[in-house]
Amino acid sequence: HGAAVAPDGSRFYITNEAESTLDIADAKTLKVTKHIPLTHHPNNVAVSKDGKRVYVAIVGGPGAVDVIDTASLTRAKSIRTEGGIHNTYVTPDGKFVIAGSIIGKKINVIDQKTEEIVWTLPMEEGVRPMAFETNPDGSTKRIFVELSNFNGFVTVDFATRKVVDKIPMPEVAASEKTTVGLQGSPCHGLAVTPDGKTLTVLSKMNSRVYFVSLLDLKIVGETKVGHHPDWITLTPDGKRAYVANAGSNSVSVVDIATRKELTQIPVGQVPKRNI
Repeated sequence: HGAAVAPDGSRFYITNEAESTLDIADAKTLKVTKHIPLTHHPNNVAVSKDGKRVYVAIVGGPGAVDVIDTASLTRAKSIRTEGGIHNTYVTPDGKFVIAGSIIGKKINVIDQKTEEIVWTLPMEEGVRPMAFETNPDGSTKRIFVELSNFNGFVTVDFATRKVVDKIPMPEVAASEKTTVGLQGSPCHGLAVTPDGKTLTVLSKMNSRVYFVSLLDLKIVGETKVGHHPDWITLTPDGKRAYVANAGSNSVSVVDIATRKELTQIPVGQVPKRNI
């Protein structure tokens, strides 16, 4: 379901839904070297900034975040949550693990040091992808959140722990709008550009990437991509975006400066998360 990379580039961590394991792959040989049993069916995965912990979203059962120790390659802990977890993230400053639940309609904020939930925020719909804006000191300023059944995103003020904005994506012509197969998520995919100025937002319903200014949350551009765009990742230099098109079996390569689709790369069946 999800893939993450060790900060030193030595390993890939991949959640295996079929076996309920975290699979470890050597980044040089691309061989799977270990399968670590998880407490239940996993979804996405994130890695701590120091590379010592891997946080696995457990969507099955009552819900949890499984914590993997990367030195021993064993499960060190399982943090119970209210509702299965779909996506896990580590905040840019490395201090918190953020876990979103679709069925629980809740954001769980976990202190990385204690590995305990320190606060939660109920949402009006299921929690889908998230992205983060930082303060000048690197601490978390806002969380951008896509929700079930909403073609747009909301913003959460990290300090006050409140939803402060709800931004819909534009309407498109009926001939361009996708209304079937959305799996309850008209928008699925968010990323903040490395310069901290722009939020990129995927709309599955509109088959577009939207570029939103973080200064005023206004849409400043868009790019038409493939069918059912499902995840977006940006290059470290902020020049390109790679969009996994689940309905087109392709990856769109987008030039961020010109907001032009450069090409679509054919890939396997139903691509989703990418790193």
